Amino acid sequence: MDILNTLRETFLDWGAMREALPELLTVGLRNTLLLAICSGVIGTVLGMVLAVCGLSSRRWLRWPARVFTDVFRGLPAAVTILLIGVGLSPVGLQIWGTNPYPLGILALSLIASAYIGEIFRSGIQSVDQGQLEAARALGFSRTSGMRLVVIPQGVRRVLPALVNQFIALIKESSLVYFLGLLASQRDLFRIGQDAAANSGNQSALVLAGLFYLAITVPLTHAVNAIDRRLRDGRRADRGEAPEPTERATPADPLTLTQETR
Repeated sequence: MDILNTLRETFLDWGAMREALPELLTVGLRNTLLLAICSGVIGTVLGMVLAVCGLSSRRWLRWPARVFTDVFRGLPAAVTILLIGVGLSPVGLQIWGTNPYPLGILALSLIASAYIGEIFRSGIQSVDQGQLEAARALGFSRTSGMRLVVIPQGVRRVLPALVNQFIALIKESSLVYFLGLLASQRDLFRIGQDAAANSGNQSALVLAGLFYLAITVPLTHAVNAIDRRLRDGRRADRGEAPEPTERATPADPLTLTQETR
């Protein structure tokens, strides 16, 4: 029982959680969402550019896109954040002062763009080549056919993977604390870590983890719902019956015999 009490006092101290809750809500949640949403939007735009360049027939577009993708997918997120946040800090001081968020958002955006670019590229390549040929036959140029016909279909197919990448981005935003944050700039993780370090109790950090779960778990279920809806839609387009939600119970042979008599 002493062990259980120790665990409860260390990780589930309601007083410590209640003390950290206001700052987690008003400061940490806002900053975490700010980092994730801004870097997600920028990373999506850059990722689409990388995907189009990576599929280009011109080497001077294709090879730089591939090298960029390999580098930022291969480096750990912490290394990228430190290289950009510390290496470009003199430039950041001249442009926006001591706020580390722009450099943190830039680093997260570059990381996300490498992964999102590969997601877009796989989605575009999964579209049948005949779609582009049909668009060309209708008078579309190659660029217009890709923009209006192929790319929308490819993006639709990879929506679940995009949401999964956004979930990963929310969690990776906690690494921005390496750059040094003011009290008003701390995210969920940093506030929970500071409260745990000051009190010697991990309950505030557990509460910060619960905030992350409250964001990511609904998004995970949304991914599953989107994926299921898209798969059912593709089956309907092909004229196939949707998957049954429940497995049919086989009839009792004795009952069938009695019914046929």
